[in-house]
Amino acid sequence: MKGIQFLVNDSGEKQAVLIDLTEWGDLWEDFYDLAVARSRQEEEEVSWEDLKQEIEATS
Repeated sequence: MKGIQFLVNDSGEKQAVLIDLTEWGDLWEDFYDLAVARSRQEEEEVSWEDLKQEIEATS
């Protein structure tokens, strides 16, 4: 695939990927957003009202 390169270990297993951001920048943003969302999946949810109060208290 143009603009995509895989880095492999000594056994030939894929370990990482290099993405040409000039070619795939828009797709990368979507992938990054998904990765951030998944990393926060276990975090406690905060209601909008609680967040708004916290922001107002620090302003």
